[in-house]
Amino acid sequence: MKKFLVIGNPIDHSLSPKLHNFWIQKFGINAVYEKKKIEENEIGEVIKDIKQHKLSGSNVTVPLKKKIIPYLDKLSPEAERTQSVNTIILEDKTLVGYNTDVSGFESAIKRINYDFKKKKICILGAGGVVPSLIFALNRMQVLDITIVNRTRRKAEDLKIQFDNIKVIEWGNLPFFDVVINATSLGLNNEDINLNFSNVGSNKLFYDIIYNPSETNFLKKGKKLGNQIENGKWMFIFQAFEAFKLWHRVNPEITDETLKLLEND
Repeated sequence: MKKFLVIGNPIDHSLSPKLHNFWIQKFGINAVYEKKKIEENEIGEVIKDIKQHKLSGSNVTVPLKKKIIPYLDKLSPEAERTQSVNTIILEDKTLVGYNTDVSGFESAIKRINYDFKKKKICILGAGGVVPSLIFALNRMQVLDITIVNRTRRKAEDLKIQFDNIKVIEWGNLPFFDVVINATSLGLNNEDINLNFSNVGSNKLFYDIIYNPSETNFLKKGKKLGNQIENGKWMFIFQAFEAFKLWHRVNPEITDETLKLLEND
């Protein structure tokens, strides 16, 4: 039986096993998908298990998407450009890192039919998924991207990869058409200590978090008269791409799939 993992810390909130095992069962694949909380110093053990075929592949979530790169032999173009990996596969004895977050985010935005072209974007956070968002947003031809992060230095580091972004201090907010929460604030119902009361209405508040389905950030956006969207569809589409890489089949995204995730 093949075995797959999602690794990261925290990991309890992850619905990846639920979704992947649902598709595995649908296609009658002899495999199982689990989640495992690991520290940075345990990455080598997971890599060793993949090389020894004890694991057939792994998804990677925060805070390991960049930290895992030195252990890999090759990166996909998206993973190379973003320096972020969320899917690992062994291809002919070569350990390859892929980034399916980029296409996952793009597909999620296409689904809500929101035109990002010439829009001003504010991203809260500078962690693992942010390079993927910037890469995708640039392909959508946004007007500009401003990063607001609690640790300014970490945000400034992103300018090495993407010289077209702006960085401002946490506590300040630029004018924006779209604000994206890419921090982990909200996983445990935390509040984001930023004042959104003067941003106006008819903006898009987008949260990368999908569990819980409506964070305090989204509740605040809705209360102020804005469109809100959580990360559920991005999560589904990035999982879809990872599943294709591992099993060479296209899983179905149906009402049954959505109900499965809504039950949590």
